[in-house]
Parts: sequence; structure tokens; C-alpha cells
Amino acid sequence: MENSKVISFFGHFKFLVPVGLNAWFQKMGDIFYFIARFFKELVVPRYEIKETIRQCFVIGYKSLGLVGITGFIIGLTLTLQSIPTLSIFGAQSLVPSMVAIAVFREIGPVITALIFAGKIGSGIGAELGSMKVTEQIDAMEVSGTSPFKYLVITRVIASTLMLPILIFFADALAMVGSYISYNLLETASVRSFLLIAFQNIGFADIVPATIKSVFFGFFIGIIGCYEGYTADRGTESVGIAANTAVVLASLSVILIDMIAVQISSIF
Repeated sequence: MENSKVISFFGHFKFLVPVGLNAWFQKMGDIFYFIARFFKELVVPRYEIKETIRQCFVIGYKSLGLVGITGFIIGLTLTLQSIPTLSIFGAQSLVPSMVAIAVFREIGPVITALIFAGKIGSGIGAELGSMKVTEQIDAMEVSGTSPFKYLVITRVIASTLMLPILIFFADALAMVGSYISYNLLETASVRSFLLIAFQNIGFADIVPATIKSVFFGFFIGIIGCYEGYTADRGTESVGIAANTAVVLASLSVILIDMIAVQISSIF
């Protein structure tokens, strides 16, 4: 078949695999090899500490505005939509608690990670892709500098560290937006609102969300770096790398969240 390829294992077992599926498996294998190389290079000197700190500033601080606005709007709209529904049952006083649980457990981490994937994932993919096209990565190798350490490890570490902090920032602003919208229809002091909001929030809600946010940040960073670092030589490959980084990073966020929910439901 023209659109299929024969794959053999150990020289005996042969399977007819569609070309598209074979390319997908090959890409997944390349990504996992890239991840293995990351952990191998991570523990070997030299350590690019100054560049890592700079990337934390670029990735974290410069994302505060977008993440903050997103979190504020999430809390605002979720509260405005919840009050009319719960007021039918006379349970509008439970809105702060419901919003806090939804934001801290699920909505805050996932939406913030998707926004982060769109901004940072595409940015890393385009940046490293343009460096690959203009042969700057090759020049770093010739000069004796390890481009993988300087470009990849620093960005992955920064995205892994910064995303959980950005999620907490977005969650806090979501509660601010929730309080403002709640007081448009109901009356509550800040103290009573926070007491109601956090009375059902515990470590069992915060810890799993924090752990999965670390995985979100790692895979967004590693996928963005992979797409840019392995881009083709043509100029159009920069756009392809940025677009593919966003798609795969967003998909990884959804898959990791699905796995995390299943694991946390067991415990």
C-alpha cells in the first residue's frame, strides 16, 4: 500500500502501519529522546544560572499582565453566572465557596496553563526556530558553547518554576474578581467573603493543583524548545514550529490534567 509502511520488531514481527501514524510515533519518540537528553544535560556542569534567572524574568514577569487579566475575568464571569442559578435554590451564599473550589482545583490551573502555552510555547518555538534558521545555534556549537544547555535547559527550568507562581497569582486575582461581582448582586464584607470561600479549601485541593502545574510548565517548555530546536532550515519552518508548539503544548496540558484528575480521585 502506498500510504503504509512496514515496521518490523526484532526482525520477525512485522506490522503494516499508515505513514501518518508512523510519523506520529516517530515524533513522539523524538520528543521523549529530547526529554531524556534534557535530564542528562541538566546534571552535567556547566550550569547557566544567570541565563536561567533572566529567562525566569522574561517568562514569568512579562506574563503577569496577561495571566492576571485572565484570572480576574474568570472569577468575575464565573460568579456572575453562578449567582442567578444558585439563587433559585436559595444557595447564593455558597457562591464564594463554589468559585474558590472551581478556581483552585481546576479552572485556574488549566486556563492559565493554556494561556501560558499560547504565549510562552509559541514564543520559545519561534525564537529557537529563527535561531536555527539563521544558523545561530550552529555558531554556538562552533564557538564551544553548548546551545542545548544555554537555550533549552534554561527555558525549560524557567517555565517549570514560573507557571505554578503565575497560577497562584491568577487564582488570587480570580477571587478579587469574584468578590467584586458578588457585591454587585449581594452584600458581603471582604472578611466574610473569604471565610466562606476558603472554608472548604484544604491541602488536598492545593497540593494536587500545584503538582500538576509543575508538569504543565515542564511540558510546555520542553515542547516549545523541541519544536524550535529541531526546526527545518526554511524560513517558513519558524511559523510551523511556533504553531506546532502551541498545539502540542495545549494538548499536553489537557492530557496531564485528565491523568491528574484520575489519580487524585483514587486518593
